[in-house]
Amino acid sequence: MKFSWIYDLPTSLQVKSFLKIKGISRSLLAKIKFRGGKIEVNETEVTVRYLLKENDSIQITIPNETPHETTVPIDIPIDILYEDQHYLVVNKPYGVASVPSQVHPESTMANRVKGYYVRQGYVDQVIHIVTRLDRDTTGLMLFAKHGYAHALMDVQLRSKEIQKKYTALIKGQLDEGEHGFIDAPIARTVDSIITRRAHSSGKEALTEYWVKKSFPQATLVDIQLHTGRTHQIRVHFTHIGHPLMGDDLYGGEKNNWIVRQALHCNELNFIHPFTNEKINLTLDHPEDIAQWLHQHKQQEVNR
Repeated sequence: MKFSWIYDLPTSLQVKSFLKIKGISRSLLAKIKFRGGKIEVNETEVTVRYLLKENDSIQITIPNETPHETTVPIDIPIDILYEDQHYLVVNKPYGVASVPSQVHPESTMANRVKGYYVRQGYVDQVIHIVTRLDRDTTGLMLFAKHGYAHALMDVQLRSKEIQKKYTALIKGQLDEGEHGFIDAPIARTVDSIITRRAHSSGKEALTEYWVKKSFPQATLVDIQLHTGRTHQIRVHFTHIGHPLMGDDLYGGEKNNWIVRQALHCNELNFIHPFTNEKINLTLDHPEDIAQWLHQHKQQEVNR
C-alpha cells in the first residue's frame, strides 16, 4: 500500500522526523525497511536520514501484512455500516465476543471479519480492532484494515477524538430530561477476575448520561463515556442503584424481551485520518430493546 505527501515546510527535516509527524511508528519504519517496503523522494529511493526540502514529493510503500494464523476465518455474514480501503464499521450482534479467547476461540467478531476479508480476497488480512464491545453488548464496532490506519486511530483514541455513544435500558426510574454524570473510580472485585466495582482504590472513571424516556419498570438513557474502563457503564449504573436490564452479572433482571445487558453502541463519530472527513454513523435500537420499548409504550397508551 502506498501513501504520498508534498513537503510544504520552509525548513529542512529528515524523512524519519517527517514520517513520525505523519504517524509512522518506529516499528512500521522497520517493517518498511526490512520487509519489502520503500521510501521515495521525487521518485528516487532514499533512507530515513534524507533531508527534505520544500515541495519534495514523498512516497512510502508499506509491505503487505502477514495474516495471524491464530485468527481462524469463519464464514458468517457481517452487517457492514461503513467500509473503505482503510476502515470497516460493523454492527455487532449480542452473544458474540470481540476477540478470540480460551472461552471463545473461533466464534468472535475478529473471526467473522477475517472470514469476510478472505471472501473478498483482500491482500491484508490482519485484524485490527479499534473499538471493541463486551460479548453481549450490541452495536457499532470499528476495525482498521491495515496497521498504519490502526496507528492513526490509536492517536485519536488517546486524545478522545473518537466518540462512542450508547443507549441502554436501566432498572428503575429517573426523571425524563435529566442530564447527569457518574464520577466514580472503578476497581477489580476482590474475589473475581471478571467483575468490577466502584471503589476509591480504582482508576478514574466518568460516565455522562441523558434520560430519554422513563417507564414504571425501567428508563431509557443515552450515554457517553469520558473514560474507557472495563464494564464501565454496567458498573456505574449499578453503583447509582440502576443496573442495566438483563445484566444479571451486576444485579439486572432478565425478562421476556431482554436476556442480556440492554446496552447498544448506537453512535460512532471520528475524523477520517486520510481524508479529514467527519464520519458520523448511527444505528437504530436492536431488536430486543426495540420490542421492549414498543410493548411498554403500547401499555402506556392503553392505560
